[in-house]
Amino acid sequence: MTSQKTTQTMKPATAAKKLGVYLQATPAEFQEGVVSRSELNALQADPPQWLQDLRREGPHPRPVVAARLGVSIAGLARGGVTEALTTEQIDALKRESPEWLQRERATQAEVRKEAVRIKDKQAERAADQSR
Repeated sequence: MTSQKTTQTMKPATAAKKLGVYLQATPAEFQEGVVSRSELNALQADPPQWLQDLRREGPHPRPVVAARLGVSIAGLARGGVTEALTTEQIDALKRESPEWLQRERATQAEVRKEAVRIKDKQAERAADQSR
């Protein structure tokens, strides 16, 4: 009896998330099928033109929008941004720098600073315990 190796597949939404693109902006054949692990690896290694265009111009999913603006996903929601944005829209928001964006960026900077402080404190404790 030999065991058959099954191909690992994922839903298009999962593949789009792993590729960092907005599913609704992908081609219909991508949205309607399943994506194997090898197909995903091939898309990452040698992205087709549609994937390159989506990554460059958007529309981008919320995690990508948040990262490009330097805020959290929750910060986007608090700022009223609930849909996918294009690179042009993100750049316009950066130029306009509305009050909510400035506030959320400051909040995110504080969160990062606190995370570093906690990490340093944990490293200090670990060093003390190893002595």
